Parts: sequence; C-alpha cells; structure tokens
Amino acid sequence: MSTLSKPSRRNFMKLAATAGGGLFLGFSWTGSLASALEVVSDTAIAAGEINFNSYLALSPDGIVTILSPNPELGQNIKTSFPMIVAEELDADWTKVKVVQAPLDTNKFERQVTGGSGAVPHSWERLRKAGATARHMLLEAAAKRWKVSAGTLRTENGFVLNPANGKKLSYGELATEASKVPVPENVKLKDPKDFKLIGTAVRNVDNHEMITGKPLYGLDFYKDGMLFAMIQRPTAFGLKLKSVDATAAKAMPGIVDVVTFKNNVAVVGKSTWQVSKARKALKVQYEAEAALESSADHDRIFKELLNSTDATVRRKDGDVEAAFKSAAKVIKSEYQCPFLSHSPMEPMNFFAHVRPDGVELVGPTQTPERARDQVAELLKIAPEKVTVQLTRLGGGFGRRLSADFALEAAELSSIIKAPVKVIWSREDDMTGGTYRPAVRYRFEAALDAKGNMIGYKLRGVGMNSGNPTREDNFPSGAVDNLLIDSVEHKSPITTGPWRAPITNFLAFAEQSFIDEVAHAAGKDPVQFRLELLDKAKKSPVGEIKYDIDRMRGVINLAAEKSGWGKKKGVAQGFSVYFSHRSYVAQVGEVELKDNKPVIKKIYAAADCGMVVNLSGANQQVRGGIVDGLGHAMYSNLTFKNGAPEQENFNSYRLIRMKEIPEVDVHFVHNGIDPTGLGEPALPPTGGAVANAIFKATGKRLRNQPFAEQEELKTV
Repeated sequence: MSTLSKPSRRNFMKLAATAGGGLFLGFSWTGSLASALEVVSDTAIAAGEINFNSYLALSPDGIVTILSPNPELGQNIKTSFPMIVAEELDADWTKVKVVQAPLDTNKFERQVTGGSGAVPHSWERLRKAGATARHMLLEAAAKRWKVSAGTLRTENGFVLNPANGKKLSYGELATEASKVPVPENVKLKDPKDFKLIGTAVRNVDNHEMITGKPLYGLDFYKDGMLFAMIQRPTAFGLKLKSVDATAAKAMPGIVDVVTFKNNVAVVGKSTWQVSKARKALKVQYEAEAALESSADHDRIFKELLNSTDATVRRKDGDVEAAFKSAAKVIKSEYQCPFLSHSPMEPMNFFAHVRPDGVELVGPTQTPERARDQVAELLKIAPEKVTVQLTRLGGGFGRRLSADFALEAAELSSIIKAPVKVIWSREDDMTGGTYRPAVRYRFEAALDAKGNMIGYKLRGVGMNSGNPTREDNFPSGAVDNLLIDSVEHKSPITTGPWRAPITNFLAFAEQSFIDEVAHAAGKDPVQFRLELLDKAKKSPVGEIKYDIDRMRGVINLAAEKSGWGKKKGVAQGFSVYFSHRSYVAQVGEVELKDNKPVIKKIYAAADCGMVVNLSGANQQVRGGIVDGLGHAMYSNLTFKNGAPEQENFNSYRLIRMKEIPEVDVHFVHNGIDPTGLGEPALPPTGGAVANAIFKATGKRLRNQPFAEQEELKTV
C-alpha cells in the first residue's frame, strides 16, 4: 500500500541540515520583522531541538527551505509563498524547497485556507523574511571580501562583486551569514525589479500529483491503524432509534460496531471490509424535527418574501416615495438551490486518542478549529492535540467544518485505537453542510430618463444567515435603497460554499441589473458605469467597495471582448466585488440549431499584484468553470428530509466538452495582492445568463439553467 507518513519537524531539520552547518533564520508570521537569529550546530539541527516561530532555512548546498503553514487545497499557496521569499532573497528557484507545516498556534497565525486571504495576510511577512536573509548574505560576503555591502549585489543564488567579477554562492556563505546580526529593518525590492513574482511557475507538488505519490488524507496510513465508515441518519430531522449489528459483526475483518450520538460506526481492517459490513447493518430511525421537502421550501420562500418580519440591512433615502414617483418599475425574483461541495476527495480524517494526547492527521481547511473542537469534546487542553496537515483534494468550504475530525477523534477514544474515518461519495453528498438555498426579490424604480432612482432587495434563505451583501454595488449609487432579509431555520445543515453568499447573489444581482438596463433602454456596461460615476460624484451613504477598481475591470473586460462590436454572437456582461478583489466577465453565446451554446468567456481580474501567473490563471479559469457548471447543471433536492441526489449519476456536474474557451486578463495596478481563490466564480452565472437572454430573449432567473423551461422552449 502506498503510504503517506507523518513528516516530523525533526525530518524537516534533517532535510535542511548538512555537515557544513548553515543559516537557519526564524521569522515571525505574526509580525512583519524577522525574529532573532538562532545559530546552532548541525548536530542540534539534526536533533530537531530548535524552537523557531516560522523559518527560512539555507543549507551549504544552496537549498532554500521554507515551512508553509497554510493548508493547500489547490489554491497554489504552497507555490506562491516560497516564490515571494525567493524573490526578495534573489534565490535560485530550482533550489527552493517547501515543506508543509503542522498546526502551531504559537508560531503561526491564520493557519486557515478560506476567504482568499492567505497571500494578502502573509505578503509583507514573506517578503521581509527573504529580504532579511539576503541582507545577511550580503554582509557575510562583504566581510569576507573586506568591502562595503553596498557595493555588492545578488542574483540567482549568488552574491556578486561587480568591481572584480567575483561571486560566492549562498551555500558558500550560509554558515558565515548565520553569525551576522539580524537587521530590524530591511529594504524591500521595488516591484519593477521583480524577476520571479508575476511569472508562470509550475506547482511545487505537480510531479507528486501526476505520478500518484501519497499526498492526500486518503493516502495516509499508519501501522496498526483501523478503518471506519459511519452510518448516519438517512434524512435531516431523523434520530437513531435502534441498531442490529449482528450480521455486520460476523463479517470478515470487522473489529467492532460502535454506536455514538446519531452514528453507527463499523470498524475493521480495510475500507472494503467495513464498506461491505455497513450495508449489513439494520438501523431504524424516528423523526425529531420536520422532514422538509423541496416543495416545502418553495412554499416557505413565498411566505418569507411577503413577511413583515424582515431584518433591515441597509436603508438610504425615501424608498417608498421613489417608487411612487417612478416612471417605470421592474420587479423580478431569482432562486438558487442547495448545492453539495463535492470535492474529489471525500471527507476523511485520522485520529489516535492516547492517554498522553491526541494525534490528528488529515485534510482540513481549519486545523485550529479541528484541534480546539476535539479538545473540547474530549475535555482536554488544546495543547495536548497535534494536527498534521495533508494536501486537500478540494474543499470549497466544506472542510472549514470539523465534523469529520470530531467523528474520528470520538471513535478513537471509544475503541482505544488509532482509526481513520472515511466517507464514501454518497456519504459526502448526503451528509450535509450544503450551500444554502436562497430566493431574492429585486425591485427597481426608473425615472423618465431611465435613471435608477430606487432599489429594493429582499433575500430569504435556508440557514444562510444574512443572504445579502448590503454594502456591495449598487449600494451607494442609488439615492433610495432598501435591502433586508428573512431567515428560515431548517434541519438541513448548511455552511460556506466557495465565495459564500456572493456565489449566488452575484448571479441574481447582475442579471437583475441587466434587466433594469434593458428596461431603461441603455447599454448594460454603460448603465453600470453611470451608476459608478454617480457613486463617485455624489455617494449615498458609505461606499465599501473601490469604485475605480470596479471601473477598471469593467473597462478591461469590455475592451478585450470587443463589447458590442461583434456580429453573430450574443454577449452578456457581469461584474462583481468579493473577498477584496474585482472580476468582470463577458459571456458569449451562439445559437446552434436554435439552441444557445456558450462559446467563450472573457474575464478581467483585479486581484492586486499577481504572484504566480500560472496559478492566477488557474484560479480564474477554475472559478469560471466551477461557477458555470453549478449555474448550468447542479441541483440538490429533498424529499421527506432526504437528499434525492446521492452520487454523480444524478447530481450533474459540468463535463469537459461543455467548458467554453476562457480568456483571462489581469489589471496591473501595482497594489499588494488582494486574493483570488474565490472572486472569479460569482460573476460567471450572470455573464452567461445575460448572454443567453441576448441570444434568445428568454430571461433565466433560476438555477440550474439546464432545468428551466426558458431553455427547453427556445
């Protein structure tokens, strides 16, 4: 069996250490300056006795090693972080190595993957770490050559002396550099001098992924480990009534069948054996809450949209007066369904609960949450719980929750053995924590000149919290505005799904603005620009988005797509701000046999400075494919509390042949990175729906598009 062993801190030290000594520079991820240098012998390093915060290691063979603290689930952070360090260090990229860090809340902060925040948070810290090491190498070379460090320069892993052409490799200087005092302040590069940042660099895990090396939680194996699969309630609102495990316990390889809370865990020596035995369980349930169906949700949505008990999120001006005086009023409703996260790697986690502590290993976006919740469950101090991160085979917000880690820990504590809990695809799709279903009602008031003088939005959701983003565009651009929301508490569990809330709000909002622009007799792009001009010149209330950055992506997308200038193709426009970044998109649709075919999507993104052009392109393209596929095809429905779709044969995802050409462009404004893992997804549904309307005259207001009568009757 291929195994993924737990890499220890000691192994990292051994990897970086050589007999000739070296420079080990600790730098703090919780502050912007490098921490005090610790000079140690290679014996101490190999023994793993150095307590760094977070560190950059330079060995005498020139290898630069960085410990990367954030979980890697495909957002490219494990490549981008070392690129930032290597840029300021002027390192030879071919000699840069990166090692995944375990959870350590004393040394790191924000060990989280979510919210597109990893690079924005660590950008300056990483740059200063690399620049500090570079300064110390220059000082070491200057001392050896008896010259001023200011007369020297660095390039590709060498310190160069322009006066005589001499050069020394970083490896040759590593030990001497370790004796140089760590500077409190270092000068960072001017971005115009960047050589690595902004280029296309392959993912550091590419070779291991392509060749099938063990990287993921499902790959993890430890001698003596047991396997478990859990039977959970078959519908939301049910609780466990009785269990007959006689047949399951008699099957080969089964060690135990354990009942805890609402779960029945089958424990055995292999995944195959426990999977077969779980099917032999005889489990009965009884209702403890309403068993909701999709028909119930439709009724509830209608009631909530007309409810008098709404939470006002933002109110500007006199909305009722604006609508009474309007020359034209546009009113529409948009709805989005529950969605499964459906990562390629189903949920799994390893736990070993021992008398002296707990060992957790697996794929989680929030290792600190997993640690703290396990500690609370077992009534022990968090310091007694260790969390080792594997690479994540997708997450999209599902792995922000720690339920699967809690299951593993609780089961291990009961059976007194190390165990890995594995979810099947059906478990993953029916086990909850979905994107919440939401319905929106929009209303717009136009004056006789086609100006939007009033705007209303009500959002109603199933366990969605606040389903609006009340301070996003067009707030601040309309004199009279009301945004409110109503919540329904459902037994169906929900949670963040890539670009939470905005993933469906953007489609609805941008489609409705397109409706309003057409009703006003204005070009949809120009209509948005006019609203932004209004917000710039005479803002209404607080503006919490950057008007100029939004205008920038609108203009770039319009330019690159040839907006309004093409024949034989219908174009639709959408723009959105989420997670600190801005993305505008133009969808292009052609009619083939009188059916709309999505041919191309143009995207203009402003995420600040692009660290890795390859990774950035992948994030935008991946976000668009994700957004398009779920808007077009995916739908999770319920009958008597149970999901009706259990696997990919009934839960539709986009197929390779359905992916259109995607043309990505970036705004180069020189500002610090603002994040890119999520912002490209929200605008996609609106761009495509608006293009389909342009081609067919049919307005798509509900997702998934493929199930709507408007497309079936074209």
